[in-house]
Amino acid sequence: MIGIEDIQQVLRDVLQLGDRADTLTANSPLIGSIPEFDSMAVVTVITMLEERFGIIVDDDEISADTFETLGTVLDFVNAKLGA
Repeated sequence: MIGIEDIQQVLRDVLQLGDRADTLTANSPLIGSIPEFDSMAVVTVITMLEERFGIIVDDDEISADTFETLGTVLDFVNAKLGA
């Protein structure tokens, strides 16, 4: 099971958020709230999640709900890991 810090690190790396990533909580909204988190960034975040956590994300598994908050991304990855 991965923790919130793991998702913060992915967002820090992909979106180049620096210390701003540390302020994100499970309830922090992502899409529409973080200017750097556009459609191209979503693709890059998915790729990074796959590489970092050894998961495969199918296109039909992705929706806006998946990236609504930091917590929804965390829940999604943990579900993929079977945690």
